[in-house]
Amino acid sequence: MSAAPDEAGGATALRTPRAGLPARRSPAALRHSPVAVVAGLVIVLLAVNLGLTPSMLGGRQLPDTLNLLVPSVLVAMASVPSVMSGRGGIDLSVGPLLGFVNVVVVAVLLPHHLGGAWAALPIALGIGAGVGLVNGAVVAYGRLQPVVVTLGSYLVLGGASLVIMPQPAGADPSWIAYLSGSWLGGYLPRSVLLVVAGLAIWALLRWRGAIALILATGSEDRAAYTSGVRTGRVLCLAYAVGGLFAGLAGLGLGVLIQSGDPSVGTQYTLPAVAAVALGGNVLGGGRGTLTGPILGAVSLFLIQTLLSGARVSSLWIQVVYGVVLLAALAVNSSLATRLRGRQVVEAL
Repeated sequence: MSAAPDEAGGATALRTPRAGLPARRSPAALRHSPVAVVAGLVIVLLAVNLGLTPSMLGGRQLPDTLNLLVPSVLVAMASVPSVMSGRGGIDLSVGPLLGFVNVVVVAVLLPHHLGGAWAALPIALGIGAGVGLVNGAVVAYGRLQPVVVTLGSYLVLGGASLVIMPQPAGADPSWIAYLSGSWLGGYLPRSVLLVVAGLAIWALLRWRGAIALILATGSEDRAAYTSGVRTGRVLCLAYAVGGLFAGLAGLGLGVLIQSGDPSVGTQYTLPAVAAVALGGNVLGGGRGTLTGPILGAVSLFLIQTLLSGARVSSLWIQVVYGVVLLAALAVNSSLATRLRGRQVVEAL
């Protein structure tokens, strides 16, 4: 047998010499996959939310709802590459990084006449990718634990945001205001372009084979290295892509709040990790998808709106996130064990 990287099924998809094709999952395995489970959860939560707040997806409220959702989806996407790359790569810096990008655009670029889209957009995304690249380089070549490295970045970025902008202030540039508008008679906010851009970047990386290399490195970096994969560069790429998505999330935050805020970014850190776990991605790396964490972010958002609709105190939100994270880890661990057992049986 030989192994080939595969995003949907994990770092290795078994190939039989006789058929030369990857073993297909049975319908039962697909029904019980983590992505299918979280997709079902999204449907149930959406139905309950609509029962409590029928106007949630109405013409007037739908754009606001989606604008609230966009930063959460993007920051969940930002957490995926580092987790896939292994070594316990939970990136704690994505929350403060999106806040830092928001602050830099409003408090630095705009006053220096660099707030136009052609200048601000590449600078914002460059900041995100650059911070991620530094994190990845320290993890890969400094041989430090990702949690420790990204915790340090968390503190640096949070402090830098407060130094640049001690309190919420300012206004976003005109092109950010344009993204806060909508199409299709007010039903489709333009902020979804940021998510589309993130998905396009991911599709390009997958087409070029970069995602397969990240999964292979996360599954077993020594085996990948001996197979000719430059694991250090792959780790740097994974964290840089996560930082790039965090930069997009910072722009999405600007669309949402229409100003700069140095403190709100850190609030996205725990939900991002919870979304990745809830979406079925193995936190140890080597297995996972982008779809699962996106659905996980939508689930957490719907849980939050459900609590608000039920008039539950917002102080319970962090408690709920923690419970969801622990439950997701337990359920996904059980599902992953069952799926591995079924795949081995089917391969035989």
